[in-house]
Amino acid sequence: MNSKVRVSGTTTGNVVVVSENNPEWGYIRVEQNRITVDENGFAKNKLISALIYGTVKDLKSFGWTKGQEIGGIIIAKDQLTPFNKTNPERDHKVAGKTGIICTVGGSPIYRKTFYKQDETAKDVYIQHDNAEDIKMAALEQEQSEAVPEAVDSLQEG
Repeated sequence: MNSKVRVSGTTTGNVVVVSENNPEWGYIRVEQNRITVDENGFAKNKLISALIYGTVKDLKSFGWTKGQEIGGIIIAKDQLTPFNKTNPERDHKVAGKTGIICTVGGSPIYRKTFYKQDETAKDVYIQHDNAEDIKMAALEQEQSEAVPEAVDSLQEG
């Protein structure tokens, strides 16, 4: 079962983070433990987060406190057009620790998370078609991580 959405905060306890570029605007970070099931049917409990943007005045008017539970859900949304036109790489959907960008027909998939007050809101996923590239990168990564362990065990013996 998914947990409630929790309001995050800075180490000093501030909930509203003010934009460095414009002090009238800011955001609140929220997070939720969600049960996710990937394209291969593997489930995991995962902490996901989203940012709620607005004017500092409006965000402060919510009166939210760090750790407060609020209604709603955090969803993931995939799409084939960038969410951010000036920095499209920011939202590339990346396959785990491999660093490989998930693609469809050679075009990158973009993923972003959103807080929704409607608890029936659903994730929007796009299935990638570069599974072989991802598998190869994962295998290479696994092998490169195994080499230092093998060397360490030889040195210890």
